[in-house]
Amino acid sequence: MVRSLDYRRASGLAAALLGTTILAGQPVYAQAANTAPRAPARAAAPARPAAPAPVVVPPAPGEAAMPITTLTVVGSQRLEPDTILSYVKLRVGQPYTQTAADQALKDLFATELFSDAQVRNDNGNVVIQVKENPVVNRIILEGNKRIKDEKILPEIKVSPRQIFTRSKVRADVARIIELYKRQGRFAATVEPKMVSLEQNRVDIVFEITEGPKSKVRQINIIGNEKFSDGDLRGEMVTKQARFTRLFSSGTSYDPDRMAFDQQKLRQFYLTQGYADFRVVSGVAELTPDKKDFIITYVVEEGERYKFGDVKVDSQLRDFDGEQLAKQLPMKAGDWYNAKLVEDTIEKLNETAGAFGYAFADVRPDYARSKEDLTMGVTFQIQEAPRVYVERIDVNGNTLTQDKVVRREFRIAEGDAFNSLQVKRSSARIKSLGYFQEKFEVEQKPGSAPDRIVLEANVEEKPTGELQLSAGFSSIESFIFQASVQQRNFRGRGQTIGLSGSYSRYSKSIETSFTEPYVFDKNVSASVSIYRRDYNSFNFANSDRRTTYEQATTGMQLRAGVPLTEYLTAVASYTLNYDDISLDRNQFYTDRLSAGNFRCDPLLAGRYLCEAIGKRTSSIVGLSVIYDKLDNRVRPSRGLLASTSVDFAGLGGSVRYARMRANAAHYWPVGKGFIFSISGEGGIIKSLDNSGNAALGIDDVRLTDRFYLGEPQMRGFDIRGIGPRVIRKFYTDTNANGINEDGEFSADRNDWVDDALGGKYYYQARAELEIPLGSGARELGLRPSIFADVGAVWGVRRPLTDDFKTDQFIPSRDANGIPQYTVICNGSATLVSSANGAPASNPSCVASGDGVTAAGSTIPAYKEFFLGNTWKPRLAIGIGVNWNSPFGPFRIDFSKVILKQEGDDPKTFTFNVGTQF
Repeated sequence: MVRSLDYRRASGLAAALLGTTILAGQPVYAQAANTAPRAPARAAAPARPAAPAPVVVPPAPGEAAMPITTLTVVGSQRLEPDTILSYVKLRVGQPYTQTAADQALKDLFATELFSDAQVRNDNGNVVIQVKENPVVNRIILEGNKRIKDEKILPEIKVSPRQIFTRSKVRADVARIIELYKRQGRFAATVEPKMVSLEQNRVDIVFEITEGPKSKVRQINIIGNEKFSDGDLRGEMVTKQARFTRLFSSGTSYDPDRMAFDQQKLRQFYLTQGYADFRVVSGVAELTPDKKDFIITYVVEEGERYKFGDVKVDSQLRDFDGEQLAKQLPMKAGDWYNAKLVEDTIEKLNETAGAFGYAFADVRPDYARSKEDLTMGVTFQIQEAPRVYVERIDVNGNTLTQDKVVRREFRIAEGDAFNSLQVKRSSARIKSLGYFQEKFEVEQKPGSAPDRIVLEANVEEKPTGELQLSAGFSSIESFIFQASVQQRNFRGRGQTIGLSGSYSRYSKSIETSFTEPYVFDKNVSASVSIYRRDYNSFNFANSDRRTTYEQATTGMQLRAGVPLTEYLTAVASYTLNYDDISLDRNQFYTDRLSAGNFRCDPLLAGRYLCEAIGKRTSSIVGLSVIYDKLDNRVRPSRGLLASTSVDFAGLGGSVRYARMRANAAHYWPVGKGFIFSISGEGGIIKSLDNSGNAALGIDDVRLTDRFYLGEPQMRGFDIRGIGPRVIRKFYTDTNANGINEDGEFSADRNDWVDDALGGKYYYQARAELEIPLGSGARELGLRPSIFADVGAVWGVRRPLTDDFKTDQFIPSRDANGIPQYTVICNGSATLVSSANGAPASNPSCVASGDGVTAAGSTIPAYKEFFLGNTWKPRLAIGIGVNWNSPFGPFRIDFSKVILKQEGDDPKTFTFNVGTQF
């Protein structure tokens, strides 16, 4: 007689659908007898869902119940027979009954270890025949693109070398679908399949169809009368899917975000005085195509309340409740604002903490009157002891020395507790940059009620930096930079660094060392040694042309002393050796003296000829800096101001005094907008008494002056503002020679434009940073609108040559033909030649012999001195900062509103770089 459940009808290599089929079970009827106690089950193994309906074999006619004489297990491979027998209640010597056989089959399938099982009884010889579930060979994911394997596989409980169970596979399907729901893909489906292999093994394949992201098509609000749907949607984190929110992640449906939006609605109404507001219901409906959600909120606004009596009941001896009440921001009759109440509680706690009451407890007591719609508030300040700092503990620092952290504390052991000083200590430790960002000094109860322990539980992060960068700039063309820096050298807070840069027009290398606390005193010191090569340039026919080359080798020493918590004085000494030169082939001639080559003002301009040479600058400086920014990298609030004075002349060959001042203020102006105003200005005065002014030479050298333009002031090209000499070349329209009445090219690219800089300058900027959606923020997009204004001026009018003229007409004969000087054996002859320079006489062999131009190799030109005025230049525009995959990228579009003759405007600028 056979009792069996045929769980699997077919086998082979064909894939079998697993995920959604549920087969109903039917009871198994077997011959009746007693049941034996069940043996302890084996340790949990991979489970399989309930078996399909068992096949019931009715007892043979005339069969009588008889005791079990033998009990045998057939078909087991991995499991021991004794283990299988422990799952059932059949025992030798007990009667074999239908109930016992039926229960044995149920117990076997309940283990989910078997795909098939049968119970046969042959005159008391009972055989249990089983077919074990296969072993999982591997897990395969197919079709997943939005979520990578490494995020899905940890959620899957079925793993290789485990026994396959259908229930676990179904659970894994549910987990995968849940992962996609968290990303807003509610249309995602997962179809599990099983591929049979040899040796009773299977591969489990999860075929994933990700589907589109389910967006929020519409947000409906029912019951609002005081505020429009648009106003309320603006308070929510979830946004309706629109083309303008292409990069926003807030358009995806998220149940947690929906619950948060209900809290945001309540907070908004409470700030507007609607104390009885509530969200009756919030329902999200998925459209039939599973692509979009429609969210509906039902709200009750209630009545609007005003503040009633506002009082302070203080039980602290140092606090006068009546005086505090007069300083509260809310007054009776004002519209009720719950946010204002919360802020007041926080301020009162901070005030109590500043007086040493670390455990002060401020609680609001509300008195609501529905008759006159008022909300009275009494701020109760509970009695608390004055607290003193018992101990300061520093934990978690393995490399950084304790003193590096302790010296940033604004409060010492034994001092009266002050919450403002503790908060400032947290900010100073965080600004070191050695530890995790989310750091706060924790406050723990001390050994007595009036004692407190401050704990700095730091978590160190790497402070060494190796940076390589490459980029392209509209100013510098290709740029390459490299630097290595250790900001916490030897764990002592010291900074040591080496950096270098290279571009087509500049090269530099610098090494530096900074000690923030010299001999453990609150005095900082730093030293840097550098070499910088810079090529100044102008444009001729759209080609960038180097004008002068400046090579600077030098060093700088700095020492800083804090005057107050936010005010610092910094003294510096700089020693520079400058070598300024011009291209001899381009700017040198022997026009004035045969064989004596020197800088030719006709080619270079007198202002460049005056700049060349070698000099030494010995500069002493003093700066005073006020820094109260909330973030030095990307500030959103606070003030930064500084003023500096430099004196060159303590030795060296250069003497001048220079002063600069600048300030910047930042304000958050609601909903992510950041408004800033900045301004700066400077003046430089020569202290040189060499009499250059009497010779027509400006007393401040070209390389020491101020310059203004891109990138400091957008809307203008580099050095595009301020005094300049523009050299315009005459055109011979009649082909009969050029004179003072000749014409000029109207194309600025045909001019030579040399910026001279100035001795005075000012610049100001107003900028509003515009917030975008969370998706754009994740991409690092930060657009802004701006207005820049500024000017630079104050230099002496330069002259072209020794004859003090700003015009040059080549020498010609009476017929307008160019003339050349031919030198042969020491004799000079003036020759006219309409076909260019005449050939040199071969018999001329003496030193200095040859043909020299009497002017024809230098085209006729006239120079214009422009831009030397204090009148403002103004540009407005829009710009975008983007932390792109290629590195930081900045693009600006500007419109010049005010400019002066000679200024060089520029509408579009960009700068991009990368780090790798």
